[in-house]
Amino acid sequence: MPGDVLIGIDAGTSVIKAVAFDLRGAQIASSSVPNRLQSNSDGSATQDMTRTWADCAAALRGLAEKVPSLAERTAAISVTAQGDGTWLVGRDNQPVTDAWLWLDARAAPTVEKLASGPLSRARFEATGTGLNACQQGSQMAHMERVAPGLLDAAEVALHCKDWLYLCLTGVRATDPSEASFTFGNFRTRCYDDVVIEALGLSDRRRLLPEIVEGTQLTHPLSGAAAAETGLKAGTPVCLAYVDMVMTALGAGDCGGSREAACSIVGSTGVHMRAVTNAAVHLNAEGTGYVMALPIPGMVVQAQTNMAATLNLDWILGIAAELLESAGRQVTHADLLARIDAWLEASSPGQVVYHPYISEAGERGPFVNSQARAGFVGLSANHRYADLVRAVVEGLGMALRDCYLAMGGLPSELRLSGGAARSPGLRAILAACVGASVRVSSREEAGAAGAAMMAAVAIGAYPDMHACIADWVTPLLGTPKSPDPALVDVYRRLFPAFQSSRVGLSPAWSLLAAARQNTAT
Repeated sequence: MPGDVLIGIDAGTSVIKAVAFDLRGAQIASSSVPNRLQSNSDGSATQDMTRTWADCAAALRGLAEKVPSLAERTAAISVTAQGDGTWLVGRDNQPVTDAWLWLDARAAPTVEKLASGPLSRARFEATGTGLNACQQGSQMAHMERVAPGLLDAAEVALHCKDWLYLCLTGVRATDPSEASFTFGNFRTRCYDDVVIEALGLSDRRRLLPEIVEGTQLTHPLSGAAAAETGLKAGTPVCLAYVDMVMTALGAGDCGGSREAACSIVGSTGVHMRAVTNAAVHLNAEGTGYVMALPIPGMVVQAQTNMAATLNLDWILGIAAELLESAGRQVTHADLLARIDAWLEASSPGQVVYHPYISEAGERGPFVNSQARAGFVGLSANHRYADLVRAVVEGLGMALRDCYLAMGGLPSELRLSGGAARSPGLRAILAACVGASVRVSSREEAGAAGAAMMAAVAIGAYPDMHACIADWVTPLLGTPKSPDPALVDVYRRLFPAFQSSRVGLSPAWSLLAAARQNTAT
């Protein structure tokens, strides 16, 4: 049947996925291609823009190998991707340089300077988003200070999904979510002069692209892109919102209980709640994100941890190295399968762990590039199982910390990401926030969210609420209430987590200075 397939593209930092859905949200097939990045000791993290597009095209060709007559059957294509970062495009739509990713830390000194500026709070009040080195505004401000030639050579500043949209359609544009949390106002979904001035980029405003609402406007797949992807020229292409918003949409942050929240506990941790513009809570610390949803008057408020299950990878990696040194080989999967047993063998709430294992520090619910992970309260009686439990509890404490910074704990938590597969881990996360937990069976939430926008854009649904009723709600599992005794344990543990986190801040600075002196 012609026009019975929607393609959602989700270009992550490490993997680009192309996923086919039918018009009612059932996943048909998926294809993925590894994405590549380069990181260096100077804090840079970059991607080859040309290769990223080539990998996206390869993922689409791979999807065609799995879905018969894909080109003829595709009703629309939609693209989302990793957020933040800076993808500069110059003459003839060619990259100016490799893209600066959200992992790039080079703008940290500029962020410190901007954060102390007279318009810093006004910028936050408009965007709802804390300033950090991940963001395009910070990165462009840093380029202006140290490498203005990059901006001189650019004709437009895009994000990853915008770059792929340009490659697919030849149109330079961005979406309301990234436009407003970077350079605009989440209430109007337009660029804001005060925000741009606060970033010191008034003279670079020409680089900001047109803002396009993907549920209302699409552009046709170009002939050049059709030749590279194997799809049909003229197929409608939708510019979706940033990947966090699309994942929240696909995983169930919208629909059902208005108090529901959604956490994606993967390599990083993303904690979100869908609210009206009027219900946004802007904290005193000026942290977090407010990102427009493809629903009028609705936004996703988010706090993001730099590292979530990366902390588990670290503690399990230590065990693997010790066993390997003793002549026993184990896989990461072997150790993951042991987590629930280690949780059963340990007592809750005995040790505090701060899950700031990322070399970039932390950005939610506080911003500190020098923050580092650590245990508080160890004694000679603690064993490896206690450390594993403390790391898992640390993820839950960080999750609680983030939701409190957004105004309060949810009554229902919808989980997505690798951590949602572990019953023991789900139970701890539920108890840490005192909320019932539901797990979505949606495999590719980000790509699904993007495809949902395309479904509305082509008229398969009259609005996003109708689409959610078919694509999202039926896939949510039964709510599971937390253990009341465990809720009480973690309610009493959290003050120790929070106060030690605040108290350790001077130590992190001293440690960073000591390491720098040692390195030199």
